[in-house]
Amino acid sequence: MPKTARPRRSVLYMPGSNVRALEKAKSLLADGLILDLEDAVAPDAKETARQQVCDAVKGGGYGMREIIIRVNGLATPWGYGDIAAASRSGADAILLPKVESADAIRHLEAVMKANGAPESMAIWAMMETPRSVLQSQHIAESTPRMTCLVMGTSDLAKELDCAHTRERLPFITSLSLCMLAARASGLAILDGVYLDLKDESGFEFACRQGAELGFDGKTLIHPNQVAACNKVFTPKADDVEWSRKIIAAHAAAAERGEGVAVVDGKLIENLHVESAQRLVKMAEAIEKMQGSAIAAQ
Repeated sequence: MPKTARPRRSVLYMPGSNVRALEKAKSLLADGLILDLEDAVAPDAKETARQQVCDAVKGGGYGMREIIIRVNGLATPWGYGDIAAASRSGADAILLPKVESADAIRHLEAVMKANGAPESMAIWAMMETPRSVLQSQHIAESTPRMTCLVMGTSDLAKELDCAHTRERLPFITSLSLCMLAARASGLAILDGVYLDLKDESGFEFACRQGAELGFDGKTLIHPNQVAACNKVFTPKADDVEWSRKIIAAHAAAAERGEGVAVVDGKLIENLHVESAQRLVKMAEAIEKMQGSAIAAQ
């Protein structure tokens, strides 16, 4: 299964300093959880949060949710300790903030290896500065561990000195460049957060825009955003049915020695089948994840 075929519709930031939040996350229907040691944690709570997050991950109970630990940068007093502890925690991935070069990722990987991180532990990168965007291809290609680029649009807006508009036109170039880098390397890519919790229509618009741009999902700041986000990024039943139909038709054509098939008057080629197969796998993975979450409640 391609790296991008794992459900990442909704990936929720959870403050590592809040034990109750870490426990509540076990019952949320988010596809992934970013247990945050960086922005959400005050300096005097950093080491306590690190221990709480690692204990929570080791304790389990998160089901099929993807668990990512966002560490502090290596230039901070807490970065090395965060990475060392996260490497032994059993998390699925480590998210490095403010990545601006491939060397930063390779440095992170070296620390992970030195502290016993398994080969299966992935690396995610925050893309939240102009240099991040300009170096996105090199960052995406830095290591086979790289799995996902995460847009940090709040920091990016500050760095670009641009406005947060509904249509996000000031971000389009940055979003597109990172999207190209991710897809060229077979990576997933997540859209940035939406900060106005009272603006439900604006949030839905942002989710739909992100889906149309090609994002795998969206990072979130509140549990109340999960359901609406999942709804937008879940493949539609009609699309899944159509995908299964063209997969079957193309397979039948191949058995007859034909390279293309015609379904409902539309020419179906291999490129359509590849997209259809990914969509069907995604739908099946989502169904499996939802079934697991419901059974655990």
